[in-house]
Amino acid sequence: MLRFAGFELDQQRAELRGANGTPIKLRPKTFEMLRLLATSGGRVLSKQELMEAVWPNVHVGEDSLFQCIRELRTTLHDERRQLIKLASGGGYLLATEVVEAPEVPAQAEVPRSAPTRGTEPEPPAEIVAVAVRPGRVRFGLGRQATVAAAAGLCVVIIGLAVAAPVLKPDLLFKRTPPRLAVMPIVDASNDPRGAVMAAELTARLTDGFARIQNISVVAPRLAVVAGGESATIPATSSGYELRGELQHGDQSWTLRARIIKAGTGEVQSVVAASVKGDEADAQLAQSRLAAGAGHVLARRLNEILEPSASSSRKSSAGGDRVAVEQALASINQTTRERFGAAQSMLQKALTDDPDNVDLAVALASLQLRGIQMVWFSPEEAVAVEAKANATLEQALRSKPNSIPVLEAHCRFLSATNHFVESLVTCGKALSFDPWNGSALYLIGLGQIYLGRFDDALAIFQQADRYDTPPASRWTWLLGAGLANVLMGRDEEALPWLQRSIAVTPATGRSHLLLAAAYQRSGRFEEAKAAVAEGLRLRPGTTRLTVWPPMKNASPVCIAAWDRVVQAEVDAGLPEQ
Repeated sequence: MLRFAGFELDQQRAELRGANGTPIKLRPKTFEMLRLLATSGGRVLSKQELMEAVWPNVHVGEDSLFQCIRELRTTLHDERRQLIKLASGGGYLLATEVVEAPEVPAQAEVPRSAPTRGTEPEPPAEIVAVAVRPGRVRFGLGRQATVAAAAGLCVVIIGLAVAAPVLKPDLLFKRTPPRLAVMPIVDASNDPRGAVMAAELTARLTDGFARIQNISVVAPRLAVVAGGESATIPATSSGYELRGELQHGDQSWTLRARIIKAGTGEVQSVVAASVKGDEADAQLAQSRLAAGAGHVLARRLNEILEPSASSSRKSSAGGDRVAVEQALASINQTTRERFGAAQSMLQKALTDDPDNVDLAVALASLQLRGIQMVWFSPEEAVAVEAKANATLEQALRSKPNSIPVLEAHCRFLSATNHFVESLVTCGKALSFDPWNGSALYLIGLGQIYLGRFDDALAIFQQADRYDTPPASRWTWLLGAGLANVLMGRDEEALPWLQRSIAVTPATGRSHLLLAAAYQRSGRFEEAKAAVAEGLRLRPGTTRLTVWPPMKNASPVCIAAWDRVVQAEVDAGLPEQ
C-alpha cells in the first residue's frame, strides 16, 4: 500500500482510493503507469521506458502515453502539473513523497478466548459458504430464520433468471469482450516496397485495434504446410476478422480492408483508403493508410457492439442515416449556410421520428458547433445548451460506449468551457476509435484554453498524421496554427493557417488569425488583406466580439489571446 498527496494506491487490489477511501476508477494501463511512477523512488522515467513497461511487446505512439498522463492529472486534480511533472529530458516523475504503508491482512484472526458475552466470535469468511446443519445456530440465526433466508435466496435466484432476458448481460455476468483477429495485409502491389508497407500496416492496425476498450485483439497463427511453406491460420474462437490487400497504382497506394464475421463469413464493413504514391515520408503514408481504414472500421465495429437502445427505430436506414451523415459533414466542414441547412434537415427528421436517439445526438452536436462558432445569440445559446445537456444525459444512459454520443458529449463540455472534463470524455472516445481526429482536435482545444500550448500542438500534429476523418481536416490545421500563434511562433503558424483556409475558406476566424501572424511577421499589407477578408466573411466583428468565451480559461491563455487580438487590431480590426 502506497500513500501520497492524500491518495492510497493499493497494489494488491490494483485500486486507487481518495482521501475518504472511495475507489477511483482508472483504466488498467493508466493504473499501471501511476504504479510505475509511484514506485520509482522519485526517479525520472523516460517516455520510452514508460511505453515499454505499460505496453510490453506492443508498438504504440506517444499519444497513448499522453492520454494516460492526462487521465492521471485529471484524476489527481493536478491541473497545475505539480504532482506529475514533465522533466527537462522529456520523461515524467511523481513529484511528491510516497509513503509505504503496512499491508492489512485480508482476514484478521479472531482469538477464540475473547468472545463478547452472549455472542459467538465472528467466523472466518470461508465459513459463510458452509452448509448449516439442522438444529445448529450460526450467526445468531435459528432453524426458522435459516429456512426463511434460504427461501429468500431462492426467490432472488428465480427473479434473476426471469429478469435475465430483459436486463443487460453486463448487469448479471461479466461479458467476455469479442475477439478480433487482424490478419496480415496481403501485398498485391507488384512494387518492391509493397511487402514492407503491408507488414507495417498490419502492425499499425493491430496496435490501434488493441487499444480499443471493448474488444480483444488476437494474432493469427503460423503453421507449416506441405512443401515446408508457412501459412496463416486464423486465431481460434475469434468473433471477427480484419482482412485487407495493399495495391499500388500510378498515382497512389490503396489499402482495401474489411471486417468479416468469423462464424458466417458475413462482411460487416468495407473501406478503401488511399495516399499519394509519391509520398516521400513512408511512415506518414503508412500512418494515414492505417488510420484511413482503421477509423472507418472502428466506428462500424462500435455500431455493431453498441447497438441502439430502441431496435424498432428506423435510424440506421434510409433518410435518417443520410441526415446524420450530412449533419456530421456540416459539423466538420462548417459554413453558416451548411450549418443552417443541416440543422433544418435534422429538425425535420427528428419531428418525423421523435424517439430517435441518433438524430437527437447529431442535432445536439451540430448545434454545439454553432455555439463554438458564435452563430447563436446569447439567449439562443443558453436554450441550446440546456436542450443538448438533457439529450446527452439520456443518450449516455442508453449508449454509454457509443462513439457519436461520446463525441457529442465531448463537444458539449468543450463548448461550455469545461475543459478538464472534456479531456477525459474525449479520451474515452479515443479508446473506441484511436484514429479519431475530431476527438483529438477537441482535446487540443482544451489544452489551448488550459494554457498548455505545446501539448496542444503535439495533439494537433498527431491528428494531422492520421488525417481522419478528412472532412474535419481544417479544424486541426487551424488548431496547430492557433497554438503556434499563441506561442509567438508566427512564421511557423502561417503554413498551418493557409492550409486550413484552403480546405474551409469561409469561416472568417482563420483569416483573422492569419492577419495576426502576418502582422507580427512584418508582412503588413498581407495582414490588412487578411483582416479585410475576415470582416467580409464575419461582418461586424470588432475587438470586443472577436474573443471566444474565456470562462475557465487559464491566465496564460487569456494573456496570449490578448496579444493576438492586439495584432489583429493593428492590422485593421475595428476597436468597436
